[in-house]
Amino acid sequence: MVIPHQSTQAWIRDLNYSLINQWRSWKLNGQIAGYTESYSNMMTYATVKARNPNVSFRGGGHTAPLYKPEECVAMFKRWISKQPL
Repeated sequence: MVIPHQSTQAWIRDLNYSLINQWRSWKLNGQIAGYTESYSNMMTYATVKARNPNVSFRGGGHTAPLYKPEECVAMFKRWISKQPL
């Protein structure tokens, strides 16, 4: 599954949902795992980032579960259990 970051942000803006919480980091095992924003209508947008600053991409890539499985599983588990990131 490929989900382009900039197109997703444009789509969210077009929904005209109110921004509740601006970009903040979310953590896994004390390390920044990604970033998230919260909107009205109980919508959350979250990203997964690379741990190593020497890699050539900033996030988990288009197929984040392949490159960042631990972070993606944590994000999914928190989502289905209605826990914040």
